[in-house]
Amino acid sequence: MGRITTILFAYRLGTSLEPECKMYRLLADIFNDTAMVLECLSPAFPKPIRVTILATSSALKALCGVAAGSSKASLSAHFARWGNLGELNAKDSSQETVISLLGMLAGSAVVSIITTPFATWSTLMLLLSTHLAMNYRAVRSVSMRSLNRHRANIVFGNLLANDKLLTPTQVSQQERVFERDGAMRNAHDKIMGYARIGVSFGELVEHLEVPEQSRIPKSSMQVRSSCLNILMDIFHPQRAEYILWLDSRTRRCWIVLRQNCSVGSQLRAWYTSFVALNNLMTVTTTNKKAGTVGLLSTEDTLDVLRKAQLHTQTHFTAIEKRLETAGWDLNTAALETRSGFRIGPLTE
Repeated sequence: MGRITTILFAYRLGTSLEPECKMYRLLADIFNDTAMVLECLSPAFPKPIRVTILATSSALKALCGVAAGSSKASLSAHFARWGNLGELNAKDSSQETVISLLGMLAGSAVVSIITTPFATWSTLMLLLSTHLAMNYRAVRSVSMRSLNRHRANIVFGNLLANDKLLTPTQVSQQERVFERDGAMRNAHDKIMGYARIGVSFGELVEHLEVPEQSRIPKSSMQVRSSCLNILMDIFHPQRAEYILWLDSRTRRCWIVLRQNCSVGSQLRAWYTSFVALNNLMTVTTTNKKAGTVGLLSTEDTLDVLRKAQLHTQTHFTAIEKRLETAGWDLNTAALETRSGFRIGPLTE
């Protein structure tokens, strides 16, 4: 069970371990502590159930090993600012050895005092809770300089709302350790929608749904074809290394990346989708106040995307310079959490 779990976990979530290293570092401790509790509970169950519990515990320990090892590598690279990764790992191992020795000494003293099951479980839960609480605080204190999805949302939200660009230290104070997958929040911490980056072109086309309010007097297939042509014109290869589509009904955005898309273009694509969802939220709020609540037409959705792309073309170069000045690392790709797709040149 442990070996199978290791293979599947690395295959399914290997790409997300570095961008979300803080989350997986804390998850590793949760997996390990849960496995410990299950092992302590296993003698109280019949043999068939006990085997299942121990197998689950083994799987959780395997998850802990992969998540802890990978996230630790990313965090070590973050702290090794002068390229002294070997020295940092050596000192970290020495520190862990000292802590383990102190733990053995403390455990030897505690074991002689605890004699009842109630005292045993109370002490165990107290120590595990303290362990997780301290690790949570440790993870929250790390100020990562790469822009993953959640940190980028915090930066872009404050930038659009207040024209204020936050530093990595300021973002770490607002950053969640656990965040909904692909959620985009504005400066008021309200979810505007969801976005996926690195999807296939076929998936984007599948979601090119045509709202009933479309004012183009054509068939659904013609409208979809016309919509795709306009979309390709908005995100022309000479102007953008990505293509976006926005579903106004579900507030979901799909980002297709072109072949050889640079790290800066990925961040530019995420910023464009953030602006598009922010504009969509503004348009929806305005329509509600005017009493015209309903889905946006295809033309309105395309207009939202067109304005977002124009905004990005006008302002993002200056934003990149401000990001570098604030201390952000723009050379590390940290937006994709799954193995993404790339599209080659499209023939007209």
